[in-house]
Amino acid sequence: MSVIAVENLTKLYNLGDIEVRALQGVTLQINSGEFVAVTGPSGSGKSTFMHILGCLDKPTSGSYILNDRDVSNYSRDELATVRNNQIGFVFQGFNLLSRTTALDNVELPLLYGPSLQSSDRHHRAKEMLTTVGLSDRMNHLPNQLSGGQQQRVAIARALVNQPSIILADEPTGNLDSRTSIEVMDIFQRLNEENGITVLLITHEQDIAEYGSRIISFRDGQIVSDNYNPRRRVARKEFATLSAEPVETNQHYERTH
Repeated sequence: MSVIAVENLTKLYNLGDIEVRALQGVTLQINSGEFVAVTGPSGSGKSTFMHILGCLDKPTSGSYILNDRDVSNYSRDELATVRNNQIGFVFQGFNLLSRTTALDNVELPLLYGPSLQSSDRHHRAKEMLTTVGLSDRMNHLPNQLSGGQQQRVAIARALVNQPSIILADEPTGNLDSRTSIEVMDIFQRLNEENGITVLLITHEQDIAEYGSRIISFRDGQIVSDNYNPRRRVARKEFATLSAEPVETNQHYERTH
């Protein structure tokens, strides 16, 4: 069943007298439960595409059907409701509040959704942090966490409103190789065990290969869209790395 369907999607920007065609007639469908990696060079249109899918921007023309609803012409408030209820976001820069604990960072989106008691918000946020392996770091501030741990907090925050789709924009861009594998393991588990549809933007081919489907953009158009028969499985590789002391990895992330 299709959860995302776009047809002839275009996005134009006017920079003074120059018209930039960020997207040029993109058409595709993404089915429920897929893990899709979107790749391409800088300026290829992949980030613009994700912003439209995430209801952070509107297309210039074309249609965008999300969970059987055409959201192309939704109002700002309607788009905000969709973002809060149906989509979880993970970004390269973590975007955590620096003076707020991991628990409070994860709980934050619940303040803008359906009314929940404080105890219920705490319970759900704790559940999400446990899901990403941070049950012992809930009361730490971001500067007391490694880069990989901060990204796990960001993933927990993306999950807290129980979205059906996660959009991740370069989620491993600030992480070393070993920690990237840990993060990709989380995404794969969420996809396989929880049935969450994952759309991941990356310029790194080795990260794209964790997806079950790889879509490549160039000059605002899709140049390839293939299922990945040689999909990398993060936890198999992680098992060979887990003997490394965690302290070594955390020190690496803080100093590089």
